[in-house]
Amino acid sequence: MTGKLTDLDVTAAQGYAGDISAKSAWQILEKDPTARLIDVRTTAEWSYVGGPELKSAGHTVLQIEWQQFPAMAVAPDFVARVQQATTGTSGPLLFLCRSGARSAAAARAVTAAGRDRCFNVADGFEGPLDSQRHRGAAKGWKASGLPWVQS
Repeated sequence: MTGKLTDLDVTAAQGYAGDISAKSAWQILEKDPTARLIDVRTTAEWSYVGGPELKSAGHTVLQIEWQQFPAMAVAPDFVARVQQATTGTSGPLLFLCRSGARSAAAARAVTAAGRDRCFNVADGFEGPLDSQRHRGAAKGWKASGLPWVQS
């Protein structure tokens, strides 16, 4: 099922507002100063793989780990950290991970805690595996040609 958010396609999801593409996330960030992008990947991923660069859209990325490296257990304070980082804004929250699985779980958890308009960037930062079993070339933030940086 498809709905609209500021004239963008949103695919319905259970437990949160819906799934959007990386390109749709970028369009939301460009149009809505109250929107927030929350990158839920690990510190190691931010350091070694890179991440979205939002300065040209007037935003900064909120980096809040959903699972903590190296054990990969869900961070017990994740929801509280998101609530603290987004205090004072009622705009949409856009959750991003590598390929869309962790960010969906994060969007579901924050929605369950009472926040509405939580969206999952379903194709993630690196997207799905391609035919050579590599990420970053088929869908996702990087493959869509959206701004990103690597440290």
